[in-house]
Amino acid sequence: MSSSSTPAVPVLNIANVLTVVRILLVPFFIWFLLLDDGRAGLFRWLAVLTFAVAIYTDKLDGDLARSRGLITDFGKIADPIADKLLIGSALVLLSVLGELWWWVTIVILVREIGITLLRFAVIRYGVMPASRGGKLKTVVQTAAILLFLIPLQAVAGDWAWWPAAVVMAAAVVITVVTGVDYVLQAIRLRAGARR
Repeated sequence: MSSSSTPAVPVLNIANVLTVVRILLVPFFIWFLLLDDGRAGLFRWLAVLTFAVAIYTDKLDGDLARSRGLITDFGKIADPIADKLLIGSALVLLSVLGELWWWVTIVILVREIGITLLRFAVIRYGVMPASRGGKLKTVVQTAAILLFLIPLQAVAGDWAWWPAAVVMAAAVVITVVTGVDYVLQAIRLRAGARR
């Protein structure tokens, strides 16, 4: 028996628990946002708070997993699923409520689902790690969604919509550019493995 073998990381750890909490917060976020009657009342603010807490758990579980060596196969699969559930539900609901153009939601979701499927398709050739651009994309998408969720127009008037729209436009551009970059990475990864 080799003394250099490392003990297996338990699946039930704080990082994975936070990922599961994020998944469990998604239905509450959806419920609060749908209960809001469009007047930027209590339920809208509860939706904003739920989204903010859920997004913070994304950063926290990643930091804990890396710093404490708690990276597991479950976490590698569940973490991006939790992110896509939260971001995807926010985009779809904002579009359903008429607060965000459907084409923005479609572009972002097609990119997110497409890159996830692409990662699975090339996993036999190697892992495509999250790039700096991918992390920037997540930060900008999150900021844009928060700006759309916070009822700024009800508080500050119609001009408050413009900052949210500008940040969302930046999110769409970064989403598309990083999507193309991931496709190129996948092509290089597959070509390198076949040599």
